[in-house]
Amino acid sequence: MAFNTLTSRAVLLYDEWIKKADPRTGNWLLMASPFPQTIIIAAYIYFVTSLGPRLMENRKPFDLKRIMIVYNFSIVAFSLYMIYEFLMSGWANGYTYGCDLVDYSSSPQALRMAWTCWLYYFSKFIEMLDTIFFVLRKKNSQVTFLHVYHHSIMPFTWWFGVKFSAGGLGTFHALLNCIVHVIMYSYYALSAMGPAYQKYLWWKKYMTTIQLVQFVLITAHIGQFFLMKECPYQFPVFLYVIGLYGLIFLILFLHFYYHAYTKGKRLPKVLENGNYLLKKSE
Repeated sequence: MAFNTLTSRAVLLYDEWIKKADPRTGNWLLMASPFPQTIIIAAYIYFVTSLGPRLMENRKPFDLKRIMIVYNFSIVAFSLYMIYEFLMSGWANGYTYGCDLVDYSSSPQALRMAWTCWLYYFSKFIEMLDTIFFVLRKKNSQVTFLHVYHHSIMPFTWWFGVKFSAGGLGTFHALLNCIVHVIMYSYYALSAMGPAYQKYLWWKKYMTTIQLVQFVLITAHIGQFFLMKECPYQFPVFLYVIGLYGLIFLILFLHFYYHAYTKGKRLPKVLENGNYLLKKSE
């Protein structure tokens, strides 16, 4: 009886909460309900942590060199496109980098920003292939908690962003992340092309600094919201989530930077070379 009462209340709360959603994005792929994406994410976690390694246990690793070259360059191209769209729909076309609110109108620019947010959200599912390639290549040591957590939490949280708050200052970190991905996936692609291209990877040592700059900018940009006297951002809870996410990763990378460059200790494998994904193409 008590369980049924709690369930009924939960359903009522969900119905009330969903009424506040952005009607423009409701019919887009995966946006009607959070449950389809939850199933995809759960299946991803199960495959990369349990099923995949068991299936590959008595098999030779797949040779995915050509596939990974195409995949990584495709992510670079997709990231460049999203950078352009984020800029044209707001960040280089009207946004102040201060208290930028979500435009819920059906104007071409507002819809363009909402669609770009959805593209960014969908790209997080594509990037799950990073981990699947690890498993198929039997690089199980690279399937770390940090790696799986990152690839799971990003699409999950971004569903709520697109559903309720597709635009405004909460999208700045997505723009920065796309810029960083252009650099990172370019490295992955060139690394996958073999030793002949190692001479073009001289900037590998700057990857940690690039990551640090990204998280400092994200934290600083979102942090200004808490110092503003007035900023009527429609769903401030998302800003708290972004701020916490940026701060956690800033601390992780500062910890790495301190031990790698100040104390000169051996790097933990999960953060070797300045990025927990950086060994994916080697």
